[in-house]
Amino acid sequence: MSELPSSVDVVVVGGGNAAFCAALAAAEKGVSVLVLERAPEDEAGGNSRFTAGAFRCVYDGVDDLRALMPDLTDQEVAVTDFGTYTADKFFDDMGRVTEYRTDPDLCELLVTRSRETMLWMRGKGVRFAPIYGRQAYKVDGRFKFWGGLTVEAWGGGPGLVEALTTAARKTGIQVVYEARATALIADDDGVKGVRVRHQGKTREIAAKAVVLAAGGFQANTEWRTRYLGPTWELAKIRGTRFNTGDGIEMALKVGAMATGNWSGSHAVGWDRNAPEFGDLAVGDNFQKHSYPWGIMLNANGERFVDEGADFRNYTYAKYGRVILMQPGQFAWQVFDAKIIPMLRDEYRIKQVTKVRADTLEELVQKLEDVNADKALATIKAYNAAVMTDVPFDPNVKDGRGTRGLAVNKTNWANTIDTPPFEAFAVTCGITFTFGGLKVDTAAQVIDTDGRVIPGLCAAGELVGGLFYFNYPGGTGLMAGSVFGRIAGDSAGARASAMR
Repeated sequence: MSELPSSVDVVVVGGGNAAFCAALAAAEKGVSVLVLERAPEDEAGGNSRFTAGAFRCVYDGVDDLRALMPDLTDQEVAVTDFGTYTADKFFDDMGRVTEYRTDPDLCELLVTRSRETMLWMRGKGVRFAPIYGRQAYKVDGRFKFWGGLTVEAWGGGPGLVEALTTAARKTGIQVVYEARATALIADDDGVKGVRVRHQGKTREIAAKAVVLAAGGFQANTEWRTRYLGPTWELAKIRGTRFNTGDGIEMALKVGAMATGNWSGSHAVGWDRNAPEFGDLAVGDNFQKHSYPWGIMLNANGERFVDEGADFRNYTYAKYGRVILMQPGQFAWQVFDAKIIPMLRDEYRIKQVTKVRADTLEELVQKLEDVNADKALATIKAYNAAVMTDVPFDPNVKDGRGTRGLAVNKTNWANTIDTPPFEAFAVTCGITFTFGGLKVDTAAQVIDTDGRVIPGLCAAGELVGGLFYFNYPGGTGLMAGSVFGRIAGDSAGARASAMR
């Protein structure tokens, strides 16, 4: 097991995507870097390891994608419409889903540095691949990508963490596991190091700069209920059990400014009977994200949200909250035989809460804790309201909606009338919290007087100000990489200048 040094140039607190990007960027300045990962090695990687590995980045055509993914074959290009995802479109999506509250300076960095940061990661050994199957369906012999999300890390979140860890070790970066940073060492001149608990003992490590990249506070039940509100103690945690707000708390104690949507979070539909915390053997497969093609029913047997309001990428991170606020904090997603073959792979795992029936009457009786009579009436009323004259197309917002319902469906309204029928029980799974620390465009932490705290940088989910209310899919990892690299660059430059 690695021993803790008494001093180092740069300490990075955290062990996920943002932390390793910071460590790699700092090391480019020729300084010594130490990564402190609170988790044991077999649970390391933070929330990054639990993700599917999707990255939202700017690309102006297939040539940009081929630079990121040189393994892309001519045959794949020939049968695929990758489209484009311009900087303007990325800006528009960030503005729209956050109700135009996103910090404009941070948002500009996220968008304009997305592609170059991924190319930098590629140079460090991270491989990328197209997200076939989850972001493109084959229609008339061609795949068409939708929703601005095209690229994922090879091997998903686990593959991303493995690649970054390998790159760090090749660079000479020391990684210590089961090392929980508990406090910053600071005085009037700024941050001078960290206090760490490791192997049952508390030690102090002197450093010229510290980067906090230890995630949000979603795994802290008390903070979650205090800041997100009542009922949030009942949400499942999608990812690591170690993201309890340590990095945020350490910074606040030395005068950092809190900012962002502290009552908001990324929260999705998650299997109702999933464990309380993420399971690395299952990864993100407890999620259930094919709801735009079906309907969702609550305990009263009623629909409660427009399942087809937009592509999944732009609704899934806010619909977890909506599900949590339903009676009993759950819902059932309902599909018929027309859609079942299109369901994402996560619907086919062994650990799934699912019922199946050959008639609607039988199905509603199997929906545990649901008013069966009302559920049957809801499904029949929905079927009668579907605009069946409009063609169904999962690759575009097809306008196939409903008419005359209290809650209409805007797109992808398929009648539920072809047996067999399947339904899946979901609750709220929280991914990360939106509130965090205020940073400037160099990822330096700002204090409550509006001044930079010398020697302290931050990146990843503990930075506030980017996301409010909602989140475009794939932006979390991209933001972690962009600001991780910026934070590491700032910390490394400071440490180099102080040598």
